[in-house]
Order: sequence, then structure tokens, then C-alpha cells
Amino acid sequence: MSPFLTLAGKRALVTSGTRGAGAATVALFRDLGARVLTAARSRPAGEPEAMFVAADLTTPEGCSALARAVHERLGGIDIIVHMLGGSSAPAGGYEALDDGEWAREIDLNLMPAVRLDRSLVPEMVAQGHGVVVHVTSIQRELPLPEATTAYAAAKAALATYSKSLSKELGPRGIRVVRVSPGWIETEASVRLAERLAREAGADIDHGKRMIMESLGGIPLGRPSRPDEVASLIAFLASDRAGSITGTEHVIDGGTVPTV
Repeated sequence: MSPFLTLAGKRALVTSGTRGAGAATVALFRDLGARVLTAARSRPAGEPEAMFVAADLTTPEGCSALARAVHERLGGIDIIVHMLGGSSAPAGGYEALDDGEWAREIDLNLMPAVRLDRSLVPEMVAQGHGVVVHVTSIQRELPLPEATTAYAAAKAALATYSKSLSKELGPRGIRVVRVSPGWIETEASVRLAERLAREAGADIDHGKRMIMESLGGIPLGRPSRPDEVASLIAFLASDRAGSITGTEHVIDGGTVPTV
């Protein structure tokens, strides 16, 4: 019996694929038969050197180096998964965000996808097929004014760019989709919950509840797991999702309270 889902023979790039949902996506893609190149600022122990590029993707130079590595090591590309994202902006609302903070959020959450797509998508067009997955965030429609204004705005820009790209590339055989996670229980988010718990003199479950409450609650009662996000991405990147393009797929345990 053939497997329900396979990525056998596919050549894939997954940015920020060494931690959290990115690492889970790389591992699942490889389990499903894909050849996967990933990138981050430093290579973790155990990651094959031939399938990893150390690059700062917030810079044009880092994106160019990664695009060259795709051609040299994979010989082409079938799937691009833009996992890179995050926020280092300070709390304090809009007044705390100077031009430098805005530029950093945009350079991290929008421009790597724009630059890598510009370098790699023409090859997909030439071969007549390919899939681009942009990982956005529910923050684009559920921003937290105290801390995520610039991040949310950058992810909103990524979502709009992705939709426009899907309309342009669909007639050429390229699918472009978005995956919009809510809170994912990564190593970093667990550390945050532990810190909140210590500050409150409580256990880690209390810290997790504090995070969920800051989001307005998660009806499912827990964050998503990295492997769950990876599974959604793998399905959308596979031939099983062959007629899905231009859409956003939310995985947030029900956090967004509206239709």
C-alpha cells in the first residue's frame, strides 16, 4: 500500500530549520523522502554540513549565499518553506519602536522571503511546478499592542505579499500558501512560561496559562506542538494539496475568536 503522504524526490529549502517548528518541519520532510537544505546563523550539532548553510538571512548577502547553495547542493528547488521569523522589539507600545526597531522586524519577518523568492522562484517557473509556503502568524490579525505591533505589521505585510504572489504564479503552475500559527510550544516558549511562573511564585502550568490569557485564551486549552505545525506544512507542500493555493491555514487551537 502506498503511503498517504510522500515528498519523495522533492528538493526543499526550509529556513530557520534548526529549532522549534522549523526543526520539526525539516525532520518530517526528510522522513517523507525529501532532500532538505536548511539555514540558520549557526549549525547545531548533528545537522549534516552538506545540508546546512550558516547565513544571516536578515541581510541581502545572507539570502544570496543561501540561494547559491540551493543551486549547488540541491541542483534546483521544488519546495520553499519560509519559517524564519520572530521579534526582538521592546515592550512599551508604539512609542518604544524607533526606526531601527521597525527595520529589524521587517528585515527578519518580511524581506528574507521576498529576497529568496526573487532568487529561487524563477527556477520553479522554468520547470513549471513548485510550492512556496510562507509562515505568517495570527498576530497579523490579533496584535498585542504592548509588545508585537511591529512584528504583527511585518507578518501582515508578508501575508499580503504572499497572496499577491499566489495570483501571479498560479497560472504558471506554482502554488503559494500561508501557514498562520498561534502559540507554539517551543523550547523558547517553555522558557518564557518558566520565567513567568518564577516571577509569579507558581508552577510552569501557571506560566503557560498566563501566556494563553495574554492571547485572550486558547479554546483547545494548550498551545500547538511543533510536529503539528510541521504536519500541516508537509500536507500543503505535498501533491495531496495540489489545488490549494493563495490561502491561509490557521493552526492556533482556536485562539482567533472571529470567523
